[in-house]
Amino acid sequence: MISVFRVDASTQIGSGHVMRCLTLAQKLKKEKQADVYFVMRLLEGNLIELVKSKGFTVFTLPKAPLNDELKGYAKWLTVTQMQDAEETNAVISKLPAIDLLVVDSYAIDYEWESMLHPYVKQIMVIDDLANRKHDCEILLDQNFYLNKEERYNGLVPEDCKLYLGPKFALLREEFYITKEHLRKRNGSINNILVFFGGSDLTNETEKAIKAIKSLNKPDIKVNVVVGFSNKHKEIIKKQCRSHPQFYFYCQVNNMAELMNEADLAIGAGGTTILERWFMELPSIVISVADNQTKICEDCAEAGLFKYLGKCSEVSVQNIINALEEFIK
Repeated sequence: MISVFRVDASTQIGSGHVMRCLTLAQKLKKEKQADVYFVMRLLEGNLIELVKSKGFTVFTLPKAPLNDELKGYAKWLTVTQMQDAEETNAVISKLPAIDLLVVDSYAIDYEWESMLHPYVKQIMVIDDLANRKHDCEILLDQNFYLNKEERYNGLVPEDCKLYLGPKFALLREEFYITKEHLRKRNGSINNILVFFGGSDLTNETEKAIKAIKSLNKPDIKVNVVVGFSNKHKEIIKKQCRSHPQFYFYCQVNNMAELMNEADLAIGAGGTTILERWFMELPSIVISVADNQTKICEDCAEAGLFKYLGKCSEVSVQNIINALEEFIK
């Protein structure tokens, strides 16, 4: 079986798309003995070396100059869908017959997929937005939405297989292993985990650190995790080292372990929602991107976590107030 992933990471996109694709790639390699390849563009914060370190071949697409005509999520590709499809096809045409092409990009839709479809047996789309048409045999949306069954009506072919909701979450094997000895929490807060994804462009991590420091609870251990592409990581590292209760980590491989140790998490509304939910970890959540807002609102309505709102509307004091609800 030959599988190809078309996915990107950058300081703007974040790391979540690549991380969930890596999880699926590892499952295909282990369970289907698939030969897996990645196609990724040379963007700032691309995580290409991380993908290679996991044992996968990566074909790189060239960095492109800024195109002011591209708007919204289209900017993520840095080129038009047509150009990206042509460049991708030029790469994958050198491979044996491709059984599965996995696409994970908010900037790609029916236009790109229909150009590549004649050259692959099946296309699988990983999406969250449900805001555009797709030409695919399989669509995965692993997120919690109250109206998940209707979201893709009219957006995919009638015979497309839909995998919707957290029961199809792409969780790394470490989570299933750690879940087997999940720690029972008693409601007391002795360990807080702070993680706002791979890039954290708006530096919500610093807000959370300031809020925790202001509580003056030196006995609470605080694990602060950032990604490689976080532009603020050196400043955050210094802030953590100046207070003995804070522990700084960059691009960890033991997130499940850190979540199991924690009594409370403060984080973003991306992929880690599913990880925290699976680990039954109480959370304070801030939406750091437009595509996270609806997920956060629906999860909060279902009582899955404490949601504070969009990052632009959340202050340090808001986080302090939320923390005081958990820390008696």
